[in-house]
Amino acid sequence: MTPQTPTETSPIALPEEVQRFNLTFRIQHAVMAGSFLVLFFTGWALKFHEVQGSAAWIDLWGGPKAAGIVHRVAGITMLIDSLFHLGYLAYRAARGKLRWDIIPDWQDGKDAYNNVRYFLGLAQDKPRFRRFNYLQKFDYWAVFWGIFVIGASGLALTFPTKAAVIFPAWTTDWIWELIYVMHSDEALLAIVFILFWHFYNEHLRPDVFPMSWIWITGRMSVDELRERHPLEFERLFPGHATRHDAAAAAPPVADAAPDSTVGTPS
Repeated sequence: MTPQTPTETSPIALPEEVQRFNLTFRIQHAVMAGSFLVLFFTGWALKFHEVQGSAAWIDLWGGPKAAGIVHRVAGITMLIDSLFHLGYLAYRAARGKLRWDIIPDWQDGKDAYNNVRYFLGLAQDKPRFRRFNYLQKFDYWAVFWGIFVIGASGLALTFPTKAAVIFPAWTTDWIWELIYVMHSDEALLAIVFILFWHFYNEHLRPDVFPMSWIWITGRMSVDELRERHPLEFERLFPGHATRHDAAAAAPPVADAAPDSTVGTPS
């Protein structure tokens, strides 16, 4: 008897979890998160040093000079991690192992529009997302802008003598103030974005509170994949119906008679 393939009549068995991120990606994320937190804690105290309580916080890092050194080391670490990430992406692309589904496309715009309609009650069903939804893509690509602005301005402030060679003489009256504002305000924007956007969407939402373990284990449960990324679930497990498909295929329930108790909530 010829064995049946999973796509013919018997779909492949569902595992409990799927691999979402490999170890290399998880280490890169951990380094990025750790350096970001150090930059946050040291930079916040240095920026608002006149605020009551900042002196004690700066002393915790060994004083203003030590806090500045720690801040710069963390910044260099973040830049190295970012460059390594780009190199790792290029390496995976050269080996044909890189999926390009993190790049935004027109479907993301449609998903965002339909998601807003769903939240407003104008659509019955929420969008069916792929491996990464539009929120996660925005989350990912926003880091590139932040690294460029904060990293470039931070390097200029760290090495002012070398950076001064780049700037024309007619900019000396305002360029350094501009660079400081770029570095400081973009860092503040990044902090607010991470706390209110990234942390909530990935860690503080009710279904994973108080934290999603994906960034540590790299694995996602099949149930969560089916619920949050149904199109990716269908790609990985063809033949298995998603909850959306099951609901669509279910026969309509007839209304009960007025004097009947069948189907009424207890």
